[in-house]
Formats: sequence, structure tokens, C-alpha cells
Amino acid sequence: MISALVSWLAHFLFFFLHIFCYICFWINGRYYVEMNYIDAFAAYLKNERRYSPNTLSAYQSDVLQFFNFIKDQYQVEEFAMVTAPMVKSWIYQGIEEKLSPRSVNRKLTAVNTYYKYLLRTSHIDKNPLSTISGLKTAKRLYEWVEEKDMNTLLDFNVFEESFAGKRDKLIIELLYGTGMRRAELIGLKTRDVDIKSKTIKVLGKRNKERIIPVTASLVYAIEEYLVLRKLTGFDSNEYLILSDSGEQLYPMFVQRCVKQHIGAVSNISKTSPHVLRHTYATHLLNNGADINAIKELLGHASLAATQVYTHNSIERLKTIYKQAHPKS
Repeated sequence: MISALVSWLAHFLFFFLHIFCYICFWINGRYYVEMNYIDAFAAYLKNERRYSPNTLSAYQSDVLQFFNFIKDQYQVEEFAMVTAPMVKSWIYQGIEEKLSPRSVNRKLTAVNTYYKYLLRTSHIDKNPLSTISGLKTAKRLYEWVEEKDMNTLLDFNVFEESFAGKRDKLIIELLYGTGMRRAELIGLKTRDVDIKSKTIKVLGKRNKERIIPVTASLVYAIEEYLVLRKLTGFDSNEYLILSDSGEQLYPMFVQRCVKQHIGAVSNISKTSPHVLRHTYATHLLNNGADINAIKELLGHASLAATQVYTHNSIERLKTIYKQAHPKS
């Protein structure tokens, strides 16, 4: 009798554990599959679309945030079950959280790109975002540093004659003299600089290379810096611009450098490295450069991205007109 009871209990426990493990496997397996799709999506963006690491990270984060919202609000755990009204409620939440229309649209683009990827790979039959439009955004005029302020910063001896001083000045000169992005500056290697031809090879977004011509004064600044870098004992590092300890720069280092020096000569509200990119493009346009040439120098994929600088120039002309014309 007792042995029969023990046998029955053993069978019951085995059956219970079997069902429990099956449920756990089904839940975790489904989560694993969902995460696998997101990982595959990230690999697609990196290898085929050649997105930058920053864009890649932002897209992954936005997609995960979206699905966490859908799961919490609607108890939906499969991307194929998401509907357009669910997406709209996610947009409304972003608005309620005081996100800017640009931020909401960026997140929407990330999720839409993910669903287009799922369609492309035949994992879904319909994109729930196909009928959803982004929020309206106001045209944004970029800030830039006036030419006289840049001349004050670079033509007068405001930088120390030390390695750090020469390095900081070169950071400013490279950003302003080439229009390169912060990430491009950080990734710049010594071999990318051609002193003889006065050009710099830049690896931009989606691993696209471009050659940027530079002035003789910038070449001289690079040569001065390289001499001091060698004397400091940092000659073995392949990266061009190094920190005080001889290591590759990091984003916040460049941010602080630009903020300190631009803030000393200009009262513009934003003093990020990207402002010097805007300054480069705006000054070229104001001095008669062809907009298509500026597009190539900046590494823009389309002319529309470059045309924003024409608005800056038009606004500048309007200001000059109001100040100078007797009937204004």
C-alpha cells in the first residue's frame, strides 16, 4: 500500500515537473526568440545598413522600450500582435512625458525600421506603423560661432605651449577646419593625415570614407602637435589625438574641451563639438562655397541634410538687411 502511494506520488511529481518545465521553456523560449530577432536586427543595422555604434545603441534601446510598454500596458508579448492603436498610445505616452516631437519621431523611426526588417525577413505580414505619421516639428536653425569669435580663439595665444595646450587647440582646429563629427575626431588615426597633400581621411557614418582638404595652418598645427606628442612619449599610439595619459580620447573629454574654449569667446547657448560642425558649414556657405561641395565635405547622404544651413544664411541676410536698410 505504502509502496503504491510512493509510486503514485513519484509519478505525480514527475508529471508536475514536466508541465512546469514545459511552461518555463515556452515562456523563456518565446522571450529568447523575441530577443534573438532584436539581436538579428542589430546585426542587420551594423553590417548591412552600416549604422554608427551610437545610432545602433539608440535603435536597440528604443525598440526595447517600445516592447516593454506594449507588454506592460496590453500584456502583449509577441511583436506580430501589436496594432496601430497600441503604437498611437505609446506616442501619446511620449508626449505626456514631455518628450520633444523630434525625440518621439526618432523613437518611432527606430520601431518602424524594426518592423520593416521583420517584413523584409518574412516574420510578419503587416507593419502596424504603416499608417502612422510622425509628429510635426518646427524648423530648427542651428547655432554657430561668429567668424570674429573663431579668429579671436585661434589667432591669439590663448592656449598653453604644452602638450595639453597644443592638443586642445588642435581639437578645436580640426573640428572647425574640417567639419568632422566628434566620433570621427576620436577615431582619427595618425596615418589618416596626409601632410604632403594637405588632406585628412575620415571614416564617417556607415563606415563611409571621405577625404577632406585642410589649410596649411592646420597642417602646421598637426605637425607641431606630433613633435610634442613624440617628446611626451606617446608616439606608439595609432590614434592621432590623445589624452593627458596618452590614451585615445573619449566623448566627454572632447565635449569639455570645446565647451571651455568656445564658451570663453562666444555667448551662444550650445557649445558642443557639433556646433563647430555647424560653424564650419555656415562659414563656408557665407563665403560663397557651393552647397553640393559642402555636402561632400560633411559626408551627408542627401542634399536635404545640408540645405538646413541655407536657412542660417538667409536669417543672417535678413538681420543685415534690417540693420542696414533705411526702410527696414
